Amino acid sequence: MKKEITILALAFSMGMVGCKKNSNSPSQEIAYPDVAEASDPAVLFTTSNGVKVYNGGFGSAVASDPNDPTIFYMLTDRGSNVAGQLANSIIIGKPDFTPQIGKFRLKDGKLVLEQTIMLKNAAGDRLNGIPNPVGMGASGETAYDLNGQAIPPSADGIDSEGLVRASDGSFWISDEYGPHIVHFDASGKTIERINPFGSGTGGRKIPAVFANRRPNRGMEGLAITPDGKTLVGMMQSPMYNPSKAAVASSMVLRILTFDIATGATKQYAYLMDNTTLTGVSDIVAVNATTFLTIERDGLFGGDITNPAAFKKVFKIDISTATDISDVANGSTGKLYGGKTVEELNNVAGLTAAGIAPVTKTLVLDLLKDLPSVYPHDKAEGLVLLPGNILVISNDDDFGVVDNGASGFAQKILPLTKSVDRNRLYFVKIKL
Repeated sequence: MKKEITILALAFSMGMVGCKKNSNSPSQEIAYPDVAEASDPAVLFTTSNGVKVYNGGFGSAVASDPNDPTIFYMLTDRGSNVAGQLANSIIIGKPDFTPQIGKFRLKDGKLVLEQTIMLKNAAGDRLNGIPNPVGMGASGETAYDLNGQAIPPSADGIDSEGLVRASDGSFWISDEYGPHIVHFDASGKTIERINPFGSGTGGRKIPAVFANRRPNRGMEGLAITPDGKTLVGMMQSPMYNPSKAAVASSMVLRILTFDIATGATKQYAYLMDNTTLTGVSDIVAVNATTFLTIERDGLFGGDITNPAAFKKVFKIDISTATDISDVANGSTGKLYGGKTVEELNNVAGLTAAGIAPVTKTLVLDLLKDLPSVYPHDKAEGLVLLPGNILVISNDDDFGVVDNGASGFAQKILPLTKSVDRNRLYFVKIKL
């Protein structure tokens, strides 16, 4: 690790990170800044107590454009929301908000929004961020608007979290509800929606066990292999499989591979570093079997009173890992000694069951290896550019957080005392 940090320090000392462009680009090199912030986000609405809700919200995932190294596609999640006072309730600030992809151009060190791609269903109607009905990906949450009125579940609801751009310009997105994996054309219209329930379009499914995802901790990350043939989905946290209580001490996450042409799937076990973490926020492919993940806590960097302790990028390899798929496609997946994979808890449990997890090696510590303090709580998106330039996006939560009383408060970074904004961090790494 010491040699790698030295290389990073050299790049930072130059104040920029260089990257070679592909052969289709008009010139051969571009210099990326250490960090670029989204400029002038629009205000979605202002609450009755003066809190501004921004749009904003584009940091859940990031994807690059192979034909233009200055273009980045960034994804929102379901929209501004906070916890309600009732159990399993949420307050949705703008129920008609449409999850969307922002096309940003890097210009003069800033991210300038050039186009907004609204996500739509197969009929061309806009999607929303409202929880799904029972049997179609329900999270168990009951949604309310700002006036305390219940919002009915929606089959068109998506909590979009993972994003990849295919070579034909279409997008694949994973979410935290179903979980769903949805294929959108370049205009944002649904081509195919895949989930464990068969309630999507096209009739294809992912394994039934994924319906046990923990609410609001579903398929947080999505990658595509360089050949464009395989999607790789990453669960954020241990699934409630078979129950919340049974996996309270588990560090076992699932990785799903999905062959785009055939629909064939495989599953692998990934070990989170410890049980206190929010989990894995994204995954990006290095090659067909090697990937980068980002694991994090939910605390702010630079916070004097309660500082972040864990925001790390790991290189993982699935080539020697055990395929834990269940040929019977049971609701709890393949059992080992009567236990689910999640109930095996840790490396000792996996080893005793004859399961080899994916290998995992530290590549980057955001709290130690950046040229300045990482001030955000949520490092959520990853993309790998030519020349091993890693791009990391933060989720700014539309500039708001829960005020502790079922209302919105401004999301202020403890380090800078300013409202959180979407940023991209550019880091030269060694693989």
